[in-house]
Amino acid sequence: MRSLLTVLLSSLILIPTLGNTSQTEDFSRRLNDLKNYQVNTPIMVSSGLPDRAHFEALKADGIANVIDLLPGDRREESVLMEVLGLQYRNIAVEWGNPTLENFDDYAAAMQGFESEGGITLTHCKLNWRGAVFTYLYRITYLDEAEDIARQDMDAIWKANGVWLTFIKKVKAKYL
Repeated sequence: MRSLLTVLLSSLILIPTLGNTSQTEDFSRRLNDLKNYQVNTPIMVSSGLPDRAHFEALKADGIANVIDLLPGDRREESVLMEVLGLQYRNIAVEWGNPTLENFDDYAAAMQGFESEGGITLTHCKLNWRGAVFTYLYRITYLDEAEDIARQDMDAIWKANGVWLTFIKKVKAKYL
């Protein structure tokens, strides 16, 4: 039989601190509302744009590295990653112009993070860029079966136009 003190302490953990309910709610939602979250491999996950609570939950789940594919001023996220103790790399991929250099930078970042260990999160706004980059990395560097990696990408977004051309260019270079 559990002691009264154990029961009281257990129940206190479940009671949000007055005036701080949003933080408790953030932690309770974990990753349920993270847009297009996907586990790609045991060492790779991808998603849409996480907020601070998502990053905290991801870190608790073993994420050690973050690759951000969004262009623009990413200083705020960079600072947050430093505060959270996550390794961070921004590769600014313009939506209408993904390049072979972007993929080369991505592959170099992934290889660097793999050598240091931990799980790497690739993210962008909706995980459309991320889905393409993780798919390409899986088939070019991890030698995964095309159909399995493609199925994961297609579950997030069906690449079209510029992105299909980009996929063909990367495959021509690496496969």
